[in-house]
Amino acid sequence: MNPSSRPASSSTRPAVSPNSRPQVNTHTKVLDTTHGRILCIADIRGRLSGLNDLAREANAKAIIHTGDFGFFESNSLDRINDRTLRHLTMYSPLIPSTQRTHFLAPDNTSQAIRATVDISLLSEFPLLLSGQLKLSVPVYTVWGACEDVVILEKFRAGIYNIDNLHVLDEATTHCLDVGGVKLRLLGLGGALVPHKMFDNGDGSATIAGGQGTMWTTALQIGELVDTAQRVFDPTETRLLVTHASPGREGIMAQLALVLKADLSISAGLHFRYASSYNEFSVQSDLEGFRHKLIAGKEAFDKVWDSVKQQVDTVIDEHQRVLLDKALSVIERLPNVQGPEEPSWKNCWNWNLCDAAFGSLVLDVKDGRISAELKSQGFNYAYRRTATPSNVVPTPNSTTSSLPNATSNPPTKGSTPVQAEKPLSPHPKEVKSPLVPVASGKETPKESSPSTPAPKSNGSGTPAPPSDRAEKEKQKRKEKKERKDRERTEAKEKEASTSEEKADPALNAPVPAPASASAPSPTPASAPTPAPELKSGKATPEVPIADVREGMKSPTTDSTGARTPTSKRSPRHPWTLFVKLPQQSTEADVRTFFGGEAAGVTKVTFLANKGSPHQRARPFVYVEFGDDETMKVGLEKNEEKMGEGTVSVQIATDREERADRGVRGGFRRGRGGGYAARGFAAAGLTRGSRPHTNGEARESAAA
Repeated sequence: MNPSSRPASSSTRPAVSPNSRPQVNTHTKVLDTTHGRILCIADIRGRLSGLNDLAREANAKAIIHTGDFGFFESNSLDRINDRTLRHLTMYSPLIPSTQRTHFLAPDNTSQAIRATVDISLLSEFPLLLSGQLKLSVPVYTVWGACEDVVILEKFRAGIYNIDNLHVLDEATTHCLDVGGVKLRLLGLGGALVPHKMFDNGDGSATIAGGQGTMWTTALQIGELVDTAQRVFDPTETRLLVTHASPGREGIMAQLALVLKADLSISAGLHFRYASSYNEFSVQSDLEGFRHKLIAGKEAFDKVWDSVKQQVDTVIDEHQRVLLDKALSVIERLPNVQGPEEPSWKNCWNWNLCDAAFGSLVLDVKDGRISAELKSQGFNYAYRRTATPSNVVPTPNSTTSSLPNATSNPPTKGSTPVQAEKPLSPHPKEVKSPLVPVASGKETPKESSPSTPAPKSNGSGTPAPPSDRAEKEKQKRKEKKERKDRERTEAKEKEASTSEEKADPALNAPVPAPASASAPSPTPASAPTPAPELKSGKATPEVPIADVREGMKSPTTDSTGARTPTSKRSPRHPWTLFVKLPQQSTEADVRTFFGGEAAGVTKVTFLANKGSPHQRARPFVYVEFGDDETMKVGLEKNEEKMGEGTVSVQIATDREERADRGVRGGFRRGRGGGYAARGFAAAGLTRGSRPHTNGEARESAAA
């Protein structure tokens, strides 16, 4: 209710005197006295033809829907604001994915979207209203957060009436007689927004909404309590249907207590899994449950204290009755010291995922209500294709830059060569640390560099156990044989080199065999003969040009993968580019997007914290697990964070270049492409050489 403009009418019931009690709008529907299945879904989002398909697949006698039904018609588009229209376009199941991508492109303005989108892309409700589409089973629904309040007012006034479609509201209740159970349906529509609970918007009665959105009001809650009290029957089972979740909203949980609900169904969280719980299963004790209710009460009290005087001056007597009932809900807190609250263990709750991702079926037979819960779930396939740059290292672990000895052992007679360092023309003879150890029980003791290793049975040292001595002896024998082979191969190599020097024909430059990615020598560069090895160890020849470039691994017998030749790692396919209004941490960013449930897999800051060149507004890349979670994150655009707003866009190369200010790339380090972009954003080059095309890098001072 908006106290500054006008008092809202108290309800949709006929006007009565304060002392009379108006009739409750209630209906009883007999579905099947022996056995029946009820399909419960959420967020059909205008794809109303899918209701018949879902009912047929579940063999359901009726459908209960928890909001975001798609109450829109052609003239609703003029009443929807730009932000809500973009939201509806993003999640409408009636828009093909390719067309949706075009609509949501960063350079596509709201005016362009409004000029292109028509009602057929947002909802099939006009088909239902005209009779072209008919519902095969009864559908009972509340309205959600994105609906046209004008259409709901027409249903409440009796202007709109559709076969098998029943709108549950604070003044209307239905009872389903099925499977030996009388199931009483009580519904509350709209999003729970505490600071709007006394604002009707464009609503003319107890409901509220405007610009394509709807929310719950205090008078709406009060009238639902009044309706439930009037139809109370101890032989019935009470099912509360809300759009907001009692699991998150303390006021909704308080409402369930006051209504004496046995079951509750809600939505509004848009997870890929539906949840089934009671408060006893998720709270450590009754005090934990009470704490959630107190948090909801405190949020309401802040609003109520600021508008109390204005509301008292505009409401009438009947509205005062409804307001008092709403305030009784806010004050309803379980007493820890008194008798145990029955709903603490007995009220069961389901929070549903969107209809495209899952559903709940209540199978009612012989008085028992069984539940069948189905969810699409999260997609973890992306983890199997994770690249090393996306893998977070395990704490207290080391990462080897070369293949380890177990997976890629060195070939006998060769020594691994590091690709990052040029070959020395006079390498020193060193003992290879990769000699395989025969026993994992104990590592042989290291000997002094100036003295030979002690023999297992030498004088002056204690003799080890017999089995260890045999293994040490076998190791020394294998080592000696390996050295003999290496010396023989070295002599053969020296002889071959001498023959090449003696024969000019053999000394002509010949292109060295290499992979397709290896650069070919230019005519100006003369071939450099390989340095002679004095150590007696045969080392594979590596072209010096390849080593200097650092673009590929050395040509050895190792089967290790070569380093990618691209200077920038491919971007994660589901990445958002975020501009933060103030200094923030990774935890702040994850919390802003919704915590663990948001599907954020990685957060990368482009400016290092504490750097003197850090930008006033940090730039962040946020990666998500799949396309849908990224779209949910994209909806956070222009939302508040601290004292400012956050800009969220789909990461593109254009934004990346605009942030870096130059076209050239940075030399890749261990951090991969994102690390290079982070140093560029901070004005650092991390030792990179100047651009070959003459473009100068921007400094941080600029």
